[in-house]
Amino acid sequence: MVHGQLILERERAGRLVHLGVRFFLSAALTAGQTAGGAAPFALGWMAAAGPGLEGGAALAGAFAGAALFLPFAGALPFLAAAVLILAASTALGGTWIPSRPRPMALTAVGLFVTVEGIYILQSLSPLDRLADCLAASVLLGASAWLFFPLLRGGEGREIVDGLLFLAGALVTAVEELEILGFSPARALLCFLAVLAAYDRGPAGGAAFGLGLGLTAELCGSRLPLTAALGLAGLAAGCRQGRRRAGAALAFLASAGAAALAEGQPLPLLPEAAAGTALFLAVPGRFVAGKRVRPAIPPVEKPARAENAVPAPWRQRLDRAAGALRDLYDSIGRAAPPAADENPAIVFDRSAEKVCRGCALCELCWQKDYTGTFNAMNDATPYLLERGRALAKDFPDYFTGRCVHLPDLLAAINAELSAFLLRRQYRRQLEETRRSARGQYAQLSELLTATAAGLEAAAPAMAAGAPCRVGAALRPKEGETVCGDTVASFQTDRGLWCLLLADGMGSGEPARKESALVCRLLQQFLEAGVAPEAALKTLNSAMGLRGAESGAFTTVDLCVYDPGAREAAFYKCGAAPSYIKRGGVVRRVTGASLPVGLQGPPPDVTKAPLAPGGFAVMVSDGVADPAEDEWLLNLLAGWIGDDPQDLAGLILAESVRRERLRDDCGVQVLYCPETEAREA
Repeated sequence: MVHGQLILERERAGRLVHLGVRFFLSAALTAGQTAGGAAPFALGWMAAAGPGLEGGAALAGAFAGAALFLPFAGALPFLAAAVLILAASTALGGTWIPSRPRPMALTAVGLFVTVEGIYILQSLSPLDRLADCLAASVLLGASAWLFFPLLRGGEGREIVDGLLFLAGALVTAVEELEILGFSPARALLCFLAVLAAYDRGPAGGAAFGLGLGLTAELCGSRLPLTAALGLAGLAAGCRQGRRRAGAALAFLASAGAAALAEGQPLPLLPEAAAGTALFLAVPGRFVAGKRVRPAIPPVEKPARAENAVPAPWRQRLDRAAGALRDLYDSIGRAAPPAADENPAIVFDRSAEKVCRGCALCELCWQKDYTGTFNAMNDATPYLLERGRALAKDFPDYFTGRCVHLPDLLAAINAELSAFLLRRQYRRQLEETRRSARGQYAQLSELLTATAAGLEAAAPAMAAGAPCRVGAALRPKEGETVCGDTVASFQTDRGLWCLLLADGMGSGEPARKESALVCRLLQQFLEAGVAPEAALKTLNSAMGLRGAESGAFTTVDLCVYDPGAREAAFYKCGAAPSYIKRGGVVRRVTGASLPVGLQGPPPDVTKAPLAPGGFAVMVSDGVADPAEDEWLLNLLAGWIGDDPQDLAGLILAESVRRERLRDDCGVQVLYCPETEAREA
């Protein structure tokens, strides 16, 4: 009983913290105002908060912020829009609109424009207020869109984007605060810009810098920050994957050049210098990004087993339980099962087969459509109850007129059988999905309970090699995000794992599916689950999740054992991989189906990977598996030792040859020669 009370108290405390964050951030965001006095960031936060207590806490924070930061004339339209947004979110709570970022953002913008429109029509200079209203509407829509993953749950990249935008919005509110002409807020804006540019590359850095500068200017900044931060973000993004000092220097030089061109070299230069200094002071593990993993120093081999540091079994069980919980959640987040088909489809398809060529088709289906419709409608209950159609199910006026009645009955019975089979399949599938979700949840609880009482130790982590990993992604032409996802990590046992997943299709839906598969598989592997077992479990779960949509994801997994100097490739519908040592290149292929399609176990190929060797993984958008001779020649002739340079070279050559007809992903593992000399 005491244990249950403690859990309840913790849940209540967590709930209060949850609501408190919404309240205080809503109040703080009210300080970020446009030149015309609107507070779009707080309204965007309101739109993302949703209905219920969460929305109420955000609304209370908006009232508190309005009392602190807004004049009375500006607070009235702001609070009116906030109340309307919460009312709309509550009224639409039973629909899909409040659960999607785009429709909720458009709803909030529409309500804001409606309220502001009333004040614009009554003002003496409506054109001036109209421009400010449009600027605030853009910021409101962007805020609601980017804050949504923070408050409703989203993928890792979406959460990072939301946090960066939230930090920028909070900093913008105090941008004009200066100390001896120096603005700490502008220094933080420069820090956020260079941080985002180093993580996202040239295009992402330029876009984020432009957006950050434009937001600051719309909120009343007296400096031309848009051009400065946009150009600086582009320059810093070009140094992605290289030394941070180079990226910081490129950002500082570009920001200074842009400010000088605008006639405002000071005080932006000291602030940009302070922002880049802060960027260099942040530990490298927080800014290394996904593309390059720094070399990990070799782990000293333990002299004796008794001197080894034990690995906690409890942590492994907790990770396995977390992976199963995520599987449970992923099945629950899948698209809801489609509603049962309308039985009218049986008659529609039967009439298409039999009645279209009949001489009385126009009479039955146009002139006397009502009578035909009533005849079919009256016969439906008998068909569904009996499972087949008989002539007596239809009224006499219909059977006496129909000249192809036997053929029509045969077609109706065939379509009815298919209809009933589809209905049975959907119900069995939904029952299987519910059963699987329950089993995953129960097993997760069992592992969590076991881990809570387990204090034993596991064998020590194996000695690892100083491997380096390089990776590169490029979206399909016309898309803004890449549907491929890459990940690399080292397990407690010292195994190096490289993941490359390719979601079906392209763009944001493909990226979400591939990112989900990568994240779940990484959790299983880090928990100590064998790769074959992890892929089989994931395949079954994703098959249930995508049964309605038919979505699937290819998975390419490379597991390198530094002790055995052997790499194992697990392929589920993935493109070929390559092992390079000197001028010799080996091609590794597989024929298994992608994850989400119930098929045989994944293909497994084990091959030696000696020091000085490379393991190269590519998605099918990089090279056609039937025409990859150019890639074999490129690998055989390459003499460098930087995996990031090799990944970039492969991607650049692929873009030149394949013209970005599909998403492209490359990941390279390199085992340096130093391992051989140290051994």
